[in-house]
Amino acid sequence: MAYVLTLVRHGQSEANARGVMCGRSDPPLTDAGRRQARALAAGLPRPTRLVSSPLARARETAALFGADLEVECDARWTEMDYGDLDGQPMDALDGDGWRAWQSDPEHVPAGGESLVAVRARVAAACTELAAEAATGEVVVVSHVSPIKAAISWALGVGIEIAWRMYLVDAAVCRIDTSGSVPLLLAVNDEGPLHVGTALPA
Repeated sequence: MAYVLTLVRHGQSEANARGVMCGRSDPPLTDAGRRQARALAAGLPRPTRLVSSPLARARETAALFGADLEVECDARWTEMDYGDLDGQPMDALDGDGWRAWQSDPEHVPAGGESLVAVRARVAAACTELAAEAATGEVVVVSHVSPIKAAISWALGVGIEIAWRMYLVDAAVCRIDTSGSVPLLLAVNDEGPLHVGTALPA
């Protein structure tokens, strides 16, 4: 049996449903997000280790993987800090602001956190989990920016590729850490959301 590091984006939150930037603010899951989380729990292999961002939308998703499973909170998997942009609609930032952010991975948006900083903390967390993920099912429930950072770690490239990726709600990404270098196996795998019957509306 092949074991992998499985990265799960939390189910849809109220902020996702409204289409606003959501970093360190802590909205709960929507009813749809809870259905997604239950489908993930049913469709993914049972973890031997379960790690979560400390934010409620990630912890709520992780908790549905099993009441007897310990959920370890690791702040390195917290969403990027958007500073003053947290909770704002996408058009709160003008064209110049977006260009500055997208052209420089060290750019700090409105007093928040740079993508380089996110990449550094997530790479350290991935490195610590790599050996265990090669011998057991390690599942991490996190957010868009940290998961993109983990993908960049797996590929051995800079975090600037974050702007060329899109992750859906409740997306699953898989990284094989058993070899000499990490191997990215899957991105945006929605398979667990379609196990069994269709999710109720």
